[in-house]
Amino acid sequence: MPVSEKKVAYAKKVYSLLQKYDKAFLVHADNVGSLQFQNVRTALREMDSVVLMGKNTLMKKCIRDYMEETGDEKWSVLLDLLIGNVGVVFTSAELTSLRDKVLEFKVPAAARAGIVASCDVTIPAGPTGMDPSKTNFFQTLNIATKINKGSVEIISDTQVVTTNEKVSASAAMLLSMMNIKPFTFGLVILQVIESGSVYVPAVLDLSEADIIKGMQAGISMVATVSLAANFPTLASVPHSLVNSYKTALALSLATAYTFPFAEKAKKALADLEA
Repeated sequence: MPVSEKKVAYAKKVYSLLQKYDKAFLVHADNVGSLQFQNVRTALREMDSVVLMGKNTLMKKCIRDYMEETGDEKWSVLLDLLIGNVGVVFTSAELTSLRDKVLEFKVPAAARAGIVASCDVTIPAGPTGMDPSKTNFFQTLNIATKINKGSVEIISDTQVVTTNEKVSASAAMLLSMMNIKPFTFGLVILQVIESGSVYVPAVLDLSEADIIKGMQAGISMVATVSLAANFPTLASVPHSLVNSYKTALALSLATAYTFPFAEKAKKALADLEA
C-alpha cells in the first residue's frame, strides 16, 4: 500500500530534525489553543527551535526508521516517552532560556468540570457580592458563610479544588460565578533530552554550587560507609590516615613511646601556661 505524500513529507521533516539537533524538550500540550500554539511556534523559531507534533505511533516509526538508516540512536530515548498528548521541541538554544520562553506563553483559564486540576484552589474569606439565594452553592462545597449587608460572605478561606484531582461541577460553577480563573494553560515541559540523556526540567535550575554540594554529600556518604565497613576507598583513606595519627598520638602521650610530632604535644601538655 503506497504511503501518502503527507506521511512522506512528515518523515522527511522528522529526519531533518533528528539530524540537526541533539537537544529537545518533551512537552505536554493539553488545553493549548491553536492561536496560542501558533504564537509559541513563532517565538521559538526565533531561537532556532522547532515544535514537532503528530501521532505518537507515526513519530515512533519515523524515529525507528531513522535509527535503522543512520545508526544514530541518541534519540531512542524518545520511544518510551511519547505517551499521551505530547510533542517535542527541538532546539540548539540554551536550555534555560528556551524553558523561560516556553513558560511565557501561559494563558489564564477557568476551572471546567471534569478536568484534572494543576494546582490547589482556595476561595478566600470575605464578601462575595452575591445575593443570599446563592448560598446553596456554598453549602454544596461545605463552605461556611453568613449573610452580611444583604450579600453572602465567606467566613474563612476554603480549598475547593485539589491538585491532580478532577474539578467537580459545583466547584467549577462557583468559581465561574466568582470570576476566578485559577489555572493557566500552555506547554508543560515534562522531560529534557540532551545527547541521548533524559532528565527532569528541575535540573536546569541547579547551579554550580548545588552540584558541588551534592558531590560533597555523596563523597561524605561513601567515606562514612567505607569507614564503618573497614573497606578503604579514595573517599575514606584521608579519614583513616587522620584517625590512625590520632591513635598513635594518644598512645604516645600515654606511654614512653614518642615520635617527632608527638614531642610537640608532650611539651605543650608539660607546660600548659606557656
